[in-house]
Parts: sequence; C-alpha cells; structure tokens
Amino acid sequence: MAEIMMCEPFKLYNLLNQFRCVSRLAEINFLCLIDARETQDYNTSHIITAKNVRMDSEGKFILPDAVEVDSMRHVVVYDSNTSSLQEKGAGCAEALAKLSLYPVHIVRGGFQRFSALYPFLRTDKMMYTTTELEHLKTYPVEILEELLYMGDQKQGTDSSILRDLKISAIISVSETDALESTKGKQTILNIPVADSVQSDLYSSFERICSFIESHIDMCSRVLIVSRQGRSRCSALTIAFLMHRLKYTLREAWTFLLKCKPTMRPNTGFLQQLSEWELHTVGTKATDISEPHF
Repeated sequence: MAEIMMCEPFKLYNLLNQFRCVSRLAEINFLCLIDARETQDYNTSHIITAKNVRMDSEGKFILPDAVEVDSMRHVVVYDSNTSSLQEKGAGCAEALAKLSLYPVHIVRGGFQRFSALYPFLRTDKMMYTTTELEHLKTYPVEILEELLYMGDQKQGTDSSILRDLKISAIISVSETDALESTKGKQTILNIPVADSVQSDLYSSFERICSFIESHIDMCSRVLIVSRQGRSRCSALTIAFLMHRLKYTLREAWTFLLKCKPTMRPNTGFLQQLSEWELHTVGTKATDISEPHF
C-alpha cells in the first residue's frame, strides 16, 4: 500500500502546469486527479481534468473505468475542504493507495481552498480529447506561495496569465525587449543576457535579489521569465532562493526541481551559482561536478 500524505494546493497547481513541448496532462500516465466530493458538486465545478469517484451501497469507492491508478506517476485526491487524514478524502486516498505505486497526496483545504487560490483552474468540463489536453494553457510554476513565479517568455506576455496570477512585477532575462508591450501594467526589469555558458548573470544577482525582495516584502507577486523558461530564469530563481532562504546551492536546486523538473541552468550559470553560494553561505558547500547537476 502506497503512503498517504497531505500536500499544499500549490503542489497540485504546479503539477497541472508542467509542460515539455505541450502540457504534460496529455501524458496518459502523468497525473491521476480524483474529486471525492458529491457528484452534484463535481458536476457544478471541479479542478481541471479531475475525475469524480462514487460510492457503492456498501460505502466503497468506485473509481472511473478509464483511470489506471497503478500506472500513474502522480496521484492526487481532494474533497470539499479536507484538512486532515481522517476526513472523507482520506478514505478515497486509502482506496487509491492500495493500487498506486507512488505516494497518494490529499490537497489540504480541498476544493474550497484550491479554487479560492486558483479560480481560473476550475471548470465544469468532464471529458477531454488528447488534442485538447495538449493545447491546455499552462501557467508559470509557483516557487514561493502567492509571491514568486517562474515561466517562459510567452507566459510573460500573456495578459490573462498576468491578470489571473495578479503579477505586479516581471523580471525578463532575454536578449530582446519582448515584454515592452506589457509596460504600464507591471513593473518590468529587463536583464539583457544571452543563454550562453560565456554570459555573465552573476553581476546581476544582487540587483535582481533586491528587486524581488522589494516587491514580495510588500506582498506583491513577481514573475521571472526567460525565452524557454528553463536555463536563465531558473538560474536567477536559484540565486534568489539562496539569498532569501540561505539555502546552499544543492538545497535551492532540489527545491526548484520539485517545482519544475525540467529546469536546467547551463554549465556557465551553474559555475556562477557556485560562486554565489560562497558569497551567500560563506563556503562552497555544493560539489557541482556531481552527476546530480
């Protein structure tokens, strides 16, 4: 039987917004998302791509026919407002845990909390074609809850995404001024650096960390973007986590991987982050020659 544990809403949010070339929700074995509420509540509104479970006359959960839990990499369940492992959502989680090869997560606060935080991810749509899943809009991943986000250039220019996430400031690390069109709505800091192992991001770390802190200390939301949302923006995000939370490079790297597994600063930026670790922590505690990096 798989382990059952609680998770915060932002973990599910980040799962729903993973993508490679297209949304990962199109992968048949990526996410099993189960709504354990009453069917009438599910029919009215639910989290995007969620499936509803029903109970038989003996009180046992009946999983949808199309759901093959044992093949799923991520299994998540939510109820109306689950806050502990003793509520109805946990009963459904136990049924899922008997089939799953991976831990089963219960969303803390359930549908009520998740939909309050991310109302734009609610829907009444129940069935999706593969093409529809591939073309689902993906949002920047959430790094620090309701404060810091990381994404690509396209997301940084999407006015509906900026509005939905209530973004107040954007850091764009790019060779172009692609975000000029959003000026007037968000404060924009452009960092003109190419994604090259020879490029210098280190000299911008102090400025960027101060910029982010000045906004999030006022509870304003900041989005960091680069062209593909993988190398430059992840290097800046790691640098900020090291500065703000006093993480070692390894700790910041591991933290960000959980938010976005496809993040990958180039080797030049990795070396600069190692130098930044010496500056922020006082020692090079992380061996960047390890295969992990």
